[in-house]
Amino acid sequence: MRISLRGTGDGVRVSMRLEINRRRWIALFIMLGVLAATGVVTGLWAVFAPESFYDSYPGFGLRWVRVDGPYNHHLVADVGAFFLALGAISAAALYYRDSVIARIAGLAWLVFGVPHFLYHAFHRPEALSGFSYALSLVAALLLPALGLAILLVAPRERFPVPEPAPFTFKFPGRGNTSQR
Repeated sequence: MRISLRGTGDGVRVSMRLEINRRRWIALFIMLGVLAATGVVTGLWAVFAPESFYDSYPGFGLRWVRVDGPYNHHLVADVGAFFLALGAISAAALYYRDSVIARIAGLAWLVFGVPHFLYHAFHRPEALSGFSYALSLVAALLLPALGLAILLVAPRERFPVPEPAPFTFKFPGRGNTSQR
C-alpha cells in the first residue's frame, strides 16, 4: 500500500493506492490487448478479404498461407471466424476487467494455439525460406504462450480492487477566519 500526504492549507489530503496484484493486472491487460488485437485484425482480414489473406498473410512481404496449399475460400473464412471469436473473448475480458473471463480467453488461445503450432512445426512448406519458417514458428508459438501466461498470471480476485477515495483531515482553528 502506498500512502501520499499533501498539505491543503487547512489540513492534509490523504491518498492511498492499495496495489493489490497491480503488476499482475497490468501484465494481464497487456497480454489480453495483444491477443484481442491479433484476433480481430487477423479475423477481419480473413473474413472480409479471404483471397488477400491467402495471398499475403501476414503481410510485410511474407506469404505464409499461399505456400501451404491451394486456396479454399471456406477454410480461410473459417480461420477468420475462429480468430474473430478468440479476439472477441479477449476483448470482453479487457472490457469487463474480469479475471475469470481472462482465464477462459487464455485457455481458448492455448487450446487453439498448441495444435496450430504443432501443425506448423511438423509441416514446413518447401517454398518457405528458413528465415520465414522460423519467424512463422515464433509467431505460432506466441499464441499459446500468451494463453498459458494469462492462465498463470491472472489474479485470484475476479475484479481489480478499487482504490479508496482520497480524504482530507482538517485541522481545528485553521482555514476561513471570517466565521469566528
